[in-house]
Amino acid sequence: MKILLIHQNFPGQYKHLAPALVRQGHQVVALTCKVKEPQVWQGVQVVPYAINGQSTPKIHPWLADFETKLVRATSCYRGAKGLKAQGFEPDVICAHHGWGESMFLKDVWPDARLGLYCELYHLTEQPFLHFDPEFPSKSPEADVLRIRMKNLNNRLHEEVMDAGISPTGFQASTFPEHWQDRITVAHDGIDTQTVRPDPGARLAVSDDLTLTRNDEVITFINRNLEPYRGYHIFMRALPDILKRRPNAHVVILGGDEVSYGSKPPKGQTWKQIFIDEVRERIATPDWNRVHFLGRVPYDRFLAMLQVSRAHVYLTYPFVLSWSLLEAMSAGAAIVASGTEPVREVMTEGENGLMVDFFDRVALVERLCALLDDADLRARLGANGRAFVQEHYDLASVCLPQHLDWVARLAELEPRPVRD
Repeated sequence: MKILLIHQNFPGQYKHLAPALVRQGHQVVALTCKVKEPQVWQGVQVVPYAINGQSTPKIHPWLADFETKLVRATSCYRGAKGLKAQGFEPDVICAHHGWGESMFLKDVWPDARLGLYCELYHLTEQPFLHFDPEFPSKSPEADVLRIRMKNLNNRLHEEVMDAGISPTGFQASTFPEHWQDRITVAHDGIDTQTVRPDPGARLAVSDDLTLTRNDEVITFINRNLEPYRGYHIFMRALPDILKRRPNAHVVILGGDEVSYGSKPPKGQTWKQIFIDEVRERIATPDWNRVHFLGRVPYDRFLAMLQVSRAHVYLTYPFVLSWSLLEAMSAGAAIVASGTEPVREVMTEGENGLMVDFFDRVALVERLCALLDDADLRARLGANGRAFVQEHYDLASVCLPQHLDWVARLAELEPRPVRD
């Protein structure tokens, strides 16, 4: 087949699928704004398109998000027209539609089957909206209207989607019922042969300190340190954790920006806001046992998980972080929030411990209990790894599921474009 992949940050979620499709003998082309010149990546022809246009100054704030997606959609449309002029006619188009790029591709190739990576549909009911009372909306009634506008991109894509794929059941469940029969649940996959326990792992956190499995290491990971992933809850638990665990080192990974949710006050970062809130309650010798690593290369991230004696994962009801499954695959013993995305992969007392997202007292108690019980840690860690190997292993489970999904997508009758 001729297969076209669309992702603004290619390869993104197609990192493993794209080369696998090439190995099956398909012609695979990726259209992306990430590169400036045509190139070949693992057998994939990577074709650039340029973003033409920009947001309108002082546009209605509810339209700003959609306009950005529309600019990408029209730019990608022009890139697609260029591919078509060169004679390229894909049988299948796979796209992550979250940035709007694939909105008009069926207008270029109406006979192609369009498969979408359905990451999230924005919901307005509890607990999805206003989950955290600490950050109340200034206009909660208007939020419902704003979120409805935010879903314009999703709704327009639903009209042309032949099939969808979501990494978790929770994420698929956020989409309206009339999408459900077209969405397959299949995770992108965890390379469990790479992400595995390593008794000899070493993590250098400074020039004069390297942590190993012999140390009491507590780990916490966000892409960016922010409330959506419970950074504020963890930081407020930190003074008690450090008092209760005088030999523990706390290793925190994450950037200073915002991935999800609201931005901090101008000129500040969520990271520093919550450091400032708790710092006076932590003696300097104890604070010296807290290590912020920022963003790190993957091998260092992996070493962090491998030396972890207890890993903490907190999240709003939202997209499940890969880092949780990777921590499980690495054999880490985990204390996590009992929010819905976590409950899909974790069973209390079997492959992890769960606490209420907002209950930092319970977080401290269960974390300390875990650190005091080596047998419990070993059992939870082993069960967590076995669970990921059985359900989320890249080579044996997830990649075959994705390849099968593409094959089934190609057999569908193309959904017509509605005027």
